[in-house]
Order: sequence, then structure tokens, then C-alpha cells
Amino acid sequence: MTLVRFISVSGEDVVEVEAEPGTRLLDIAQANAQPLEGTCECQMACSTCHVIVDADDFARIPPASEAEEDLLDLASHVTRHSRLACQIVIPEGLDRLTVRIPGGVHNMQGR
Repeated sequence: MTLVRFISVSGEDVVEVEAEPGTRLLDIAQANAQPLEGTCECQMACSTCHVIVDADDFARIPPASEAEEDLLDLASHVTRHSRLACQIVIPEGLDRLTVRIPGGVHNMQGR
């Protein structure tokens, strides 16, 4: 199991959940009321599931594809540790993953 920590935009709220290897980060976020819309349903056609991965964890997950990096160019509040939650699958052996919800997030699902 992997301990996944979601940190709110303000940094004041932290949600910790356990996740099975092979689970998509976007699915984990949505199942735990995080404000990640995922409008394109994991087709990598939007950036509504943009998260910022903790610097210590960034190198511990598989790197972004060129297509993901291109899409992140369209997202707001991007950092060098930005990723799309729909493209992060929890790898086997990962003990923890911390992500921050970026500023400017707009969840149209009303969660």
C-alpha cells in the first residue's frame, strides 16, 4: 500500500489515504473528494487534473510523457514538479506520495 497525501491549495487541509499499486492517482483523488475534475476522463485532452508532486517524491514516480508535458504547458500554476493525476499510476513498492492541489483549480463537479 502507498500512503497518498493530498494538500489543499491553502496548505491548511491534508487528506491522507492508502492506495493500491496500479491505481490511477485521479481515481484516488476523486474517491476522496479532492477538487480534481478530470474532464476528459483520462484521455489526456485537458489539464483539469493537474497536481504538483512533492519534490522528494517527483523522481520516485515514472516520468511524464512528451504529450503530458505539452498539455501541462496549457495548465495554470504549473511548476517543474507538475503532473496530470490521470497519468500517474501508483507504482509497486512506492511507500508514499504527496501532491498539492495547485492554485486556480476550478472543480465544475461541485465536490
